[in-house]
Amino acid sequence: MTERFGERIRAALAARGPLCVGIDPHSALLTAWGVGDSADGAREFGLRTVDAAAGRVGVVKPQVSFFERFGSAGFAALEDVLHAARGAGLIVIADAKRGDIGTTMDAYAAAWLTPGSPLESDALTVNPYLGIGALESTFALAEEHGKGAFVLAATSNPDAGSVQRARSGSDSTISASVVTEVSARNAGTTPTGEWGSLGFVIGATVDWAHAGLSPFTPSAPILAPGFGAQGAGAEDVVPRFGSCSSMVVASESRSILSAGPDGIVATIDRRADAYRKALLDD
Repeated sequence: MTERFGERIRAALAARGPLCVGIDPHSALLTAWGVGDSADGAREFGLRTVDAAAGRVGVVKPQVSFFERFGSAGFAALEDVLHAARGAGLIVIADAKRGDIGTTMDAYAAAWLTPGSPLESDALTVNPYLGIGALESTFALAEEHGKGAFVLAATSNPDAGSVQRARSGSDSTISASVVTEVSARNAGTTPTGEWGSLGFVIGATVDWAHAGLSPFTPSAPILAPGFGAQGAGAEDVVPRFGSCSSMVVASESRSILSAGPDGIVATIDRRADAYRKALLDD
C-alpha cells in the first residue's frame, strides 16, 4: 500500500525539522554562483542545492518559473533536479501554482503527480480561485499515488488582501472558506490520528486573525513562505502559527541561496538548527 503524503511529510518534519530549502535559480544568483544565467546554469545550481540540502532538511521546493524561463532546456534541467532530489530522499514540492478547470487541470496534475512522469514531484502547489471543485480530480490523483497538494489559502503578498480577505456568503473570509472546504475533504479521506495530504499555503507574515483563520482539523502541512529574506525568522514560527506550529514547512530561498556554493551547507545547518530550537523551546 502506498504511504500517504501527509504521513510522509509529518515524518520528514519530525526527523529534520521545519526548514524547507527553496530552489530558485534567479538570474542574479546564477551569476553570483558563477554557473551562468542559462538552463545549464540552473541545472548545476539546482543539483548543488540538492546536494547541500540532502541529509540536512526533509523538504525542498523548486520554483518552477525560474526554470521555465529557459523554455524546453529549462524544463529538462528541472527534470534532472527533481529526479536528483527525490533520489536523495528529499520530499519535493513543485511550486507551480497550477489552477484551471476540467481536463486542463487534469493534465497539469498528471504532469506533476503521476509516478514515472518526467516532472514527478511529491506535491504540487495549486490555486483554488477557480473553485475548490476544479481541483477535485487533482486531489483524487494525489491520493491515489501517495502525493500531496498545497492549496493557496492566505498568501503574504499585499495584492492578495482584496480577494483572500474578502467575506464570503457565510461571513467568513475567502481564505477561511478555502481552509474549511479543503479540511472537510481531508476529514473524509484521512485515517484518525494521521495528517491530511492536502495542505495549505499560509504566508509566515500573515496575521491569522485579520485573515479570519483559526486552527483546523485534521492536521495537515502548512507550506509557509515568507521566512528569511521576506522578514520572518525561526523565532516567529510559534507566535505566528500557535497550535499549528508543528505542521509548518518553513520555506527559505534567497536567505540560504545567497550564501553561495561555498557557504550554503553551513547556512542550511545554521537555519535548520534555529527552527528546531524554536520548536523545542516552545
